[in-house]
Amino acid sequence: MPTFILSILEVLLGIVLLFFGGELFVQGSVAIALIFGIPQLVIGLTVVSLGTSAPELFVSLRSVIAGSDALAVSNVIGSNIFNVMVVLGSSALVLPLKVESRLVRRDVPVLLAVSTAVWGMASTGRLTWQSGLALFVALIINSVWEIRTAREEPEEVEDAEPEIKKESANLGFSKATFFLLSGILVLTIGSNLLVSGASSTATFLGVSEAVIGLTIVSAGTSMPELITSLVAALKGRTDLAIGNVVGSSLLNQLLVLGSSAIASGINGLTVEKILIQKDLPIMVLTTLACMPIFWTRGRISRVEGGILLTLYLLYLIDQVLPETLPTWQDEFRLIIICIIIPSVIILMSIQMLIYWKHLKRTSNKN
Repeated sequence: MPTFILSILEVLLGIVLLFFGGELFVQGSVAIALIFGIPQLVIGLTVVSLGTSAPELFVSLRSVIAGSDALAVSNVIGSNIFNVMVVLGSSALVLPLKVESRLVRRDVPVLLAVSTAVWGMASTGRLTWQSGLALFVALIINSVWEIRTAREEPEEVEDAEPEIKKESANLGFSKATFFLLSGILVLTIGSNLLVSGASSTATFLGVSEAVIGLTIVSAGTSMPELITSLVAALKGRTDLAIGNVVGSSLLNQLLVLGSSAIASGINGLTVEKILIQKDLPIMVLTTLACMPIFWTRGRISRVEGGILLTLYLLYLIDQVLPETLPTWQDEFRLIIICIIIPSVIILMSIQMLIYWKHLKRTSNKN
């Protein structure tokens, strides 16, 4: 069998194993948490959220162990961009996403702050283990704060809390432990296959591991978030669809990137220059672009969902052009900077003005 075909099969099999491994991991860990009497709200905000980010965690840690720092970092950045543009965009196409939960609106500014901090930490070209430790401490603080806030106003977060599957609650301790260990084993095998296949594919195509991480790997590891949010949108639980994206994006940076930086040891995690100059700013801007919608208790319409998906398609083209049609790269980016970005900014500004005028008319009537 040709080496390239074998690499693609490794990538596809790795993605499938990561998905099923994450499911086993979530069911086992949720069942054990219920057995030990941990409240369902706490489980939903921590364990279930961790399950959707488990593929990113295992892939990035495996990449660090294999010496593929670019793959580890680009996987996190690409996953966050995919979450906002594709997961939110696709969910909005299914059902316009209305923001109601105070929990979601509180987490978005936190996500923006963390994203900006990560960009600043990485600007030196290296994420040290001290930076990783700081991100991990921030994860603990945020988790405690989130749980305490949710307990104070549980009715506010009911729709944004991930579901606890009934079958998980009925598992015995031995079966739950088996599910948990099996999930970890499958996640480990899946991450090994995905990293190996992605590295081989990058070598064959003559592209950097960062490009593969930003596209194929990040899309593969983000499949649990996409499926979870689409199902939530179909059920009409739009806050869960949004909360899943925001929570996963936070975990990707605080847990996945933090753990990878710590695992890199005294040498730190190398961050390629192109990621610092282009992809990290895009990650921050995608978060910033959604803030007006969340803050104003607005909604992501089907049109806006389509725009998010179109922007991601343009992002993918920008990743591929330098390797396929380098002479077109400058013209394409000029169109993005001069036409696409100003158009999106104008659209967002108009939406905010319409909302505030509506809010003002409503207050005057009252």
